[in-house]
Amino acid sequence: MDLVERYVALWNETDASARRKLIELLWSEDGVHLLQPPREMRDRATALGFDQAVLAARGHAAIEQRVRRGHEDFLAPAGVTLAARGNTDQLGDTVKFNWELVDGTGQARSTGLEILTLAADGRIAVDHQFFES
Repeated sequence: MDLVERYVALWNETDASARRKLIELLWSEDGVHLLQPPREMRDRATALGFDQAVLAARGHAAIEQRVRRGHEDFLAPAGVTLAARGNTDQLGDTVKFNWELVDGTGQARSTGLEILTLAADGRIAVDHQFFES
């Protein structure tokens, strides 16, 4: 299973133990997951004088919590799964691919872009997640 397949499998995994193992395989110990905040949050941060709002999880435990909450609060209740669009590209230590949140009928309910910067050991050092729709 390649990096993107493992990444997608992680977000769809319902078993906490299996998710933890995938996180350890995918991310370096001090790896970071950065999520683009929703527009409302970014606008509010700007109104408060911040250059940007950042949602970040650093390290395996924080990433595990982020994935668990994402699955429990968004994917499972909406009945969607993450699917890669099949357009993975790699340039040096950077991997990018688009994804969809797909419902039971195969309809894409949301789309996004993932940009992964890899550490020397091939695991994710930094994960940038952008929602496009």
